[in-house]
Amino acid sequence: MRHGQPKLVATDKMSALDMKDWIEQYNRSEITNQPVPDASMQLAATATVIVSSNAPRALTSVQALGLKPALVDALFCEAQLPYGHWKLPRLSPFTWAFILRVLWLCGYSRKVESVGTARMRASTAAQRLQSLAGEGPVLLLGHGFMNRMIAKQLVADGWTRQERNGSQYWSATVYQYGGV
Repeated sequence: MRHGQPKLVATDKMSALDMKDWIEQYNRSEITNQPVPDASMQLAATATVIVSSNAPRALTSVQALGLKPALVDALFCEAQLPYGHWKLPRLSPFTWAFILRVLWLCGYSRKVESVGTARMRASTAAQRLQSLAGEGPVLLLGHGFMNRMIAKQLVADGWTRQERNGSQYWSATVYQYGGV
């Protein structure tokens, strides 16, 4: 499950260099006080094991669901986003985030983990989740991009996607081993 909507102060256009501070603020942000969607509450109630990244937006999402995580680990944190060193052009932070993610996928990692390192971390995270699944249904409160990377590894390991309700905040995808 992806975390709830982060509390972010609306900002004006900025440079790629300014994104360094914006990314740091985003990584420290908790979630807004908007109600949790019913579908997310219902899905969370089916889990036996609760897992969360250690990012504040994931931890406050677990709290909003009324749950306590059995495991909190940076292993499940979002794939890091680089920032640029140029001052022009000035764009919205969300436009920059998209551009910087594409650049990251193309090999630009400027002082953050590379795509290859993130994939290895996602593989380790998938292994951890699979081992926890022996205790019952697992709910991971994580992040959009890393969740997709973990999902790719789960599928490679024989898990089948059962249902998916988008990629927005609070969205979730359910996997089952062997497609049973």
